[in-house]
Amino acid sequence: MSEQQVDVRTDSAFQDETENTAKEFRRGLKDGLPVLLGVIPFALVLGAQASHKGLSSVEVPLMTGLNFAGGSEFAAIQVWTSPPSFLLIMAVTLLVNSRHILMGATLVPLLSRFPKRKVLPALFLMTDESWALSYNDAHSKKNKNAAYFSMPYYLGVSLSFYSMWVFCTTLGALIGPVLGDVHQYGFDMAFPAVFLVLVRGMWNGWRKAVPWIISLLVSVAVCHFIAGLWYVIAGPLAGLMTAALMGGDDA
Repeated sequence: MSEQQVDVRTDSAFQDETENTAKEFRRGLKDGLPVLLGVIPFALVLGAQASHKGLSSVEVPLMTGLNFAGGSEFAAIQVWTSPPSFLLIMAVTLLVNSRHILMGATLVPLLSRFPKRKVLPALFLMTDESWALSYNDAHSKKNKNAAYFSMPYYLGVSLSFYSMWVFCTTLGALIGPVLGDVHQYGFDMAFPAVFLVLVRGMWNGWRKAVPWIISLLVSVAVCHFIAGLWYVIAGPLAGLMTAALMGGDDA
C-alpha cells in the first residue's frame, strides 16, 4: 500500500514538473514572437543576398543552421568571393561572433545549476535576441529575490528563432532571384528595429544605461576611424569596462 502511495506521489510530481516545463516553453514562444516577426525580413534579406553570391538553396540552410549567428553570416556574405577565401571568412566569423564570449560569461552564474551536457547544446542556440530575453526574464521583478534562469523558457525562445531563421533564409534564397536587389524594399531596417525593441525591454533607467551608451559611442568611433570589423568587439569591451568601474549592480 505504501509503495503505491509513493508511486502516486511520484507520478503527480512528474506530471506537475512536465506541465510547468510546457508552460515555461510556451511563455518563451509568446515573449519571443514580437521580436521573431521583426527578424523574418532580416532572414529573407540574408537568404536573398546569399543566392546572389552563388549559394544554392541547399547551401544556405546549411550555413545558417550550422553557424546560427546572423551578424557573422551577413559579414561572411559581404566578403564572399568566387572562389571563396575561407581563411578570411573564418576570421571575420570569429571576430563578429566573439561577442558571444561576453554574452556567455554573463550567463555563467545563472547556468551553474545545470549540467554541462545540457548547457553546451543550449548555448549553440544562443543569439542576441534569445540572450536578451532570457537574461531579462531571469532578472525580472517576479524573480527579484534571486535571479532564476528558466531553461524551458530559453529553449522556447531559441528553438522558435532557430526554426524560423533557417526556414526564412532558405525561402529568401529561393525567391532572391525574383526579388532582385532586396535593399530597395527597406528590409535592412529590421535589424536595428529588433535591437531597439530589445533595449526597450531591458531598460532600467539612465544610470544603468550608461555602459550601453559608452558601448555604442565606442563602436561608432572605432567603425569610423579603424578599418575592419574591430568595432564589433571594441564596443562590448568598452561597455563591460564601464560597468565594472561603475560597480556590478549597474552592469
